[in-house]
Amino acid sequence: MPLINMPDFAGTLLDEFAARGTERVDTPVIQPAEPFLDMAGEDLRRRIFMTENERGTSLCLRPEFTIPVCLRHIETATGTPKRYAYLGEVFRQRRDGANEFYQAGIEDLGDTGIAGADARAIGDAHAILGRLLPGRKLVVTLGDQAVFEAVVKALGLPAGWQKRLIQAFGNPEQIDQLLRKLGSPNPVPGLDPEIVEMVSSGRDWALIARIDETMQATGYSTNASRSPAEIARRLKEKLELAETRLDGAALLLLREFLSLELPLSEASAALAGFADAAGLKLGPALSRFDERVAALANIGLDLDRINYRAAFGRPLDYYTGLVYEIGIAGEPAVLAGGGRFDRLLTLLGAENHIPAVGFSLWLDRIESARAAR
Repeated sequence: MPLINMPDFAGTLLDEFAARGTERVDTPVIQPAEPFLDMAGEDLRRRIFMTENERGTSLCLRPEFTIPVCLRHIETATGTPKRYAYLGEVFRQRRDGANEFYQAGIEDLGDTGIAGADARAIGDAHAILGRLLPGRKLVVTLGDQAVFEAVVKALGLPAGWQKRLIQAFGNPEQIDQLLRKLGSPNPVPGLDPEIVEMVSSGRDWALIARIDETMQATGYSTNASRSPAEIARRLKEKLELAETRLDGAALLLLREFLSLELPLSEASAALAGFADAAGLKLGPALSRFDERVAALANIGLDLDRINYRAAFGRPLDYYTGLVYEIGIAGEPAVLAGGGRFDRLLTLLGAENHIPAVGFSLWLDRIESARAAR
C-alpha cells in the first residue's frame, strides 16, 4: 500500500494521457541499481535508496521512471514508435519535501521525426499543466546539450576535456571550475620527472616498462585491476588534461556562449550570429535547433514565452539534446521537466538505435500550486 495519497487530479491526468494515444505502464518499485548508478548522474545517485537481494545484487527503490520504462520496453521487445504514460511513486532523498512522492509523465520512443517529437513533448507537458492550473502563467526554460557539445568540439579541445565539460553541462559551478582550470592549467604534483619526460616524448614502451617494473617490485601486479598499458594510457590522459590550456580568445568565446539567454523567438538568429562571429562550424546542431523552433511555432506555442538559456541543463547524464523545464512565472518550483535521451536505450541493451524524448510531472508540487490557488 502507498504511504501517501494519490493526488485528486490523477484521473484528469490519466484522461489527458489517453487522449494523447499513450499506453499506460507500471514498473516494479524495486529496481536494479546499476543502470541508475551508471547513467542517471551524480545528483540522482546521491539521493537513491539502496538495498540488495540475498545474492548480494545491488537494488534500489525506484527513483524515477525513464530508465524503468525503457528497460521494460526492451524486455518486452515491443516495436516502435511507442508512447508510454506512467503515474506512480518514486523515492528520493530530498532536503525539502517528502522522500516518497508521485510522478507522472510520457516517454516517446522511436519517433524519427526528431523536431516534431520534441515539440510534442513540450506541448503536451505545457497543455496538461495548463489544464491542471487554469489561469496560471506558465514559463518554459529550454536548453540544448547538442549545441553545447558542438561548440566544445569546434574549439578543438582534447577528447578528455570535451567529456568533462559535457558531463558538467547544466551545473554552473562545475563548469566555472573547469573553465578556470582551462585558463590556468596546473601540473600534476608528485610525478617523477623521468615519467613526465617519457609521456611528453611519446616513449610509450618505456613508460609501460617502467610501470610494469614498479608493479613487480612492489607486489602490486598480483592484485592490480589494470594492466601496465592501461595505467600508462590513463596517466597520459591525466597529464594531457592537466597541461591543456585554452587560449584567452577561445575561453572568452565559450563563456560568451554560456551567457546567452533570450526568448526562443530570437535564439536561432543569436546562435547563428555567434557561430559566424566566432568562426565555429555548428551546422547540424543549429539545423536541428532551428527545426525544433519551427515545430514549436507550428503547434501554436508562444516562442516569446519560452526562455532559451545556452547554459541550461538538467542533472541527469542520459540527456543528449533538448532539455526543458516548466514552472509558474515568478515561482521557483519546477512542475515539469524533460528532454531527449537518444543514447539511453542502446546503453540499456537495445539492439537497435531508438530515438527518445519525454517529460515528467512533479505531482506534489502541482498539488501545492493548486492548493495555493
